[in-house]
Amino acid sequence: MTTTNEEAVSRFVERFAAELTEAGMQRMAARVFAALLASETASMTSAELAERLQISPAAVSGAIRYLSQVSMVTRERDPGTRRDRYVLHNELWYETFTRRDQVLTRWEKVLTDGSEALGPDTAAGARTAETAEFFAFLQEEMLGLMDRWRARKETQGAGTPGTP
Repeated sequence: MTTTNEEAVSRFVERFAAELTEAGMQRMAARVFAALLASETASMTSAELAERLQISPAAVSGAIRYLSQVSMVTRERDPGTRRDRYVLHNELWYETFTRRDQVLTRWEKVLTDGSEALGPDTAAGARTAETAEFFAFLQEEMLGLMDRWRARKETQGAGTPGTP
């Protein structure tokens, strides 16, 4: 990679990390995730991440712990060494939004129960029922959206080599 490309990649990583942080992800986890996303193999060791991002091994460890807990990366042993390699999940975004669908189902159930407890004739009950209805709608649309994504991906082939 040329110096100009390295600088451009670094700017991209920091810019995308800032967007992820703005959306609620932990800052260091966002930087590590963006660095993995921008790497050719979608995987790096702790030392590689620390060097690329100019952060401490402890910061890498904390970020990886978070990303592992939310199922965005996996830990694999680097063949022939004692080092761990951190790898982005295949179909990362599909899996992330599919899990989000499960959250929407739970929220809808709790909100429906809450609406009944509050009483359908009360302002709070009506507001809660509308929120449950919104999540039901969102879930239905998400299922259709995921089906269309799968169909599109199959039509276009496997995609670019090395992409999650």
